[in-house]
Amino acid sequence: MGQSQFPVLNDPIDPDVDLRVPAQRRALRRGQWPVLAAVAVGGAIGACTRYGAALLWPTAPGTFPWTTFWVNVIGCGVIGVFMVIITDVWAAHRLVRPFFGTGVLGGFTTFSTYAVDIQRLVEDGRATTGLLYLAATMLAALAAVWAAANLTRRAIEWRQS
Repeated sequence: MGQSQFPVLNDPIDPDVDLRVPAQRRALRRGQWPVLAAVAVGGAIGACTRYGAALLWPTAPGTFPWTTFWVNVIGCGVIGVFMVIITDVWAAHRLVRPFFGTGVLGGFTTFSTYAVDIQRLVEDGRATTGLLYLAATMLAALAAVWAAANLTRRAIEWRQS
C-alpha cells in the first residue's frame, strides 16, 4: 500500500523528529516551553489591558457594547500593522509573534465577550441591537485589518522610495 497523504497521530511534523523516540519527544516539548510562556505572558498583558478599558468605559446593560466593539476593531487594526511589519520588514525573534500576536493581541481582542454581549442583548429583548452589533463588529474588524495592513505597506513603500 502507498503512504497516506494525511498524517497519522504519531507521524512527526518535522521529518527529522521521530516522536516514537522518547529523547526526541522530550527535546520537542522542551522547545515549546518558551513559546507557551511567551503566549501566556502576552495574553495576561492583553487581557489586563482589555479589562482596564472595560473599567474606564463601562457599557450600560442593554446598550450597544461600544468598549468591546472598539477593543476588537483597534486590536484587529494593530494585528494588520503587526503582521506586515514582521513579515515584510523585520526578521523578528521567534517569540515575538507568539508573545505579541497570539498573546497580547489575542488577549486584548475578545470575541468571546462579543458573543456573550450578543446573547445578553437578545435575551434583554434588544435583538436588533444584537444583530447590528454582530454585523458591525465583524465588518469593522475585517476592515480594520485590511486597512491597517494596506496603509502600513504603502507607508513602507513610500519610505523606501
